[in-house]
This record gives sequence, structure tokens and C-alpha cells, in this order.
Amino acid sequence: MKDWYHIFPANTGLSLYIWIIFCVLPFYFIFRATSLSEIITGIVTTLIFFAVYWLTFKSKGALIYIGISVEIIINIIMTILFSYVYFALFIAIYIGNIRKKAGFITMYVVLLVTTVLAIVYASFFNYMIFLNHLPFLIMTILGVILIPLNKRSRLKQEELEAQLEDANQRIAELAIKEERHRIARDLHDTLGQRLSMIGLKSDLSRKLIDSRPEEAKAELQDIQNTARHALKEVREMISDMRHVSFAEELKNTKMILDTAGVKHQEILETDFDNVPILIENVLSMCLRESVTNILKHSDATECMIIMTESDRDIFLKVSDNGTGADSFNYGNGLQGMKERLQFVNGESHVHSSMSGFEVNMTVPKVLRQIEEG
Repeated sequence: MKDWYHIFPANTGLSLYIWIIFCVLPFYFIFRATSLSEIITGIVTTLIFFAVYWLTFKSKGALIYIGISVEIIINIIMTILFSYVYFALFIAIYIGNIRKKAGFITMYVVLLVTTVLAIVYASFFNYMIFLNHLPFLIMTILGVILIPLNKRSRLKQEELEAQLEDANQRIAELAIKEERHRIARDLHDTLGQRLSMIGLKSDLSRKLIDSRPEEAKAELQDIQNTARHALKEVREMISDMRHVSFAEELKNTKMILDTAGVKHQEILETDFDNVPILIENVLSMCLRESVTNILKHSDATECMIIMTESDRDIFLKVSDNGTGADSFNYGNGLQGMKERLQFVNGESHVHSSMSGFEVNMTVPKVLRQIEEG
């Protein structure tokens, strides 16, 4: 079931509290009537309006136009009988959600014409009331003109932004795929040829080792040289691959958080010169994913990044004060982070509550110990 406040748009320049006042205000106009039957009629009509608005606001197809038609009729009745014209603003929001151009234009014109005609007609009977509310009537008519156009423009912008995000995602996937193909071609061109040569010379050495040992020794020397060349080429290939520096990633993270208006604090107590490249790459990608998760899902205003180091492990903690939850499921981002850490024998622990979200990552220094050994 949808949250009730989602029927009030955030981009019309009016706050949620003003829209709530518009919901209560019709009853003030209704109870000014002298006849009990008019009061009952006004209350029933208002409740019907809100019921129809609630039930059909997110609908599709013909139900949208039926709902708008009923609401326009109620708006005319409320304007003529009780001098209440502000239901037109609710209908203007509703019309802004119509996707089809023809339907949008039709309902937009009908609402504008009926609102103006109802105000003009009612002003002959309640001239002083409408004269006293003239500034608000002008604002209402301007709202009926501008709100649907603004709402429709925002929806189109959101659709374009979603399409752009999908396109960027596809481009990123294609880039990753192309990079994998390039690596595969390089490995085939370098290691494939070298390993084939090693295999052929190994067979030849095995055949010559008894009858012509000197030639067999020469072939074994060639095998050793070929293996060294292959190892050198693999190292050069790996060194050409982009190294994800943690310092560079942290700098980009600060810029992103500043742009998003999230206050941040960093505490770094790690000597990056002694951190293996593979571990630094993994931690950099985990930092990126953690911050992306904060910006997408937490609505946080503060973020803390802490990295410390012990004799055996490196610790990275990313926390925020956003909207956490008592329970959660590992999404694609957290699952990918977990798999990256497992690749280097690391682990992650996630703590989520209503006061915030926290990710603790631990990576052992096994790779560095091996290199030092």
C-alpha cells in the first residue's frame, strides 16, 4: 500500500503542511453554510473527492480519466456552493501524471476552462467573498496553469535521467567485456606461444636426453629462457593494468560526498607503501561501493571513513547516520564487496539499525608476508 504523503509532490514550491491545510480548509468553507443539508452535501462531496483522489492517483488507463472527471465535477460544485476553489490544485497535480500527450492536453484544457468558468459564475452570487480572496484566486489559476506543466516536465526529466543511467551502465558493461577480451588476447598471444614452445622443447629434450645429452641440455636451457621471458611478459602485462590507488579513490569519494551535501570525516592510520597492490585495489573498490550504497539508499547527512592497520590485518570501516533497518539482505553491491574481500581472504561485517548503517572490512596481510618471505 502506498504511503499517503506520496500524493503530494515535492516540486510545486508548496510544502507538505500547506497541502494538508488545503485538505482541512474545505470544511471551514462548508460549515459557513446556513443550511444543514448544504453542510451534509459539502462534507459528503469532499470525502468523495479525497476517496476518488486516493484510489485513482496512481492508476492507469481509463480509470485516470474517470477519476479526473469526477474530481472536476466536485471542484465545480465546491466552487459554486461553498466558494472553495483549491481542489483545482489537487487535480492539477493529478493531470501532470498523465503520460499520453493527447490525454494530458485534453484534461489540462478542461480543468483550466471549468475552473475559470466556475469562479466567474460563482462570483456573481458571492461577489464580496471572491473579492476578498482575489490574490488567492489568482494564485490558484496560476497553479492550475503551471503545476501540470511543471509536473509533466519533471516526469520527462526523470525518464531521461533513468535512460541515461541505463545507457551508462551498458557502456560500462561493454567496456568491462572489451577489457576482458583484450586481456584474453594478450594472454593468448604471449603465454600461448611461449607455452607451446616449452611443450615442444620438453618433448624434444626427453627424446634426446639419453642419445644426445648435450643437445638435450641446450634444449632445457632454451626452456628455462622461454619460461623467464613468459614470466617477464606476464609481469609487464599486469603492471600495465590500471592500479586503483586508495588515496585517489578516497579523493574522489570526498568530492562525491561534498557534491551530495554529506558531511564526512576520514581517519587513516595505514602506510600505503606497505600495502600490496591487489589488497589496495580491493579496498579501493570496497570503499567506492560503500559510499555508493550510502548515497543511493541511506539518505545520510554524515559519513565516517576509518582505516587502521595492525601487525596482521588492515581494517576499513565506513559508517553513516542514515536510515538503516533492523534487518537487510545482501544486494548486488554488498554481495560483490563480500566476494572481492573473500578473494584476498578478507571478510566483511554489516551492522544495520534505525540509527545508521555500518560496514566493517578486514583484510589479512598474507600477500605482503608472502612477498617479504
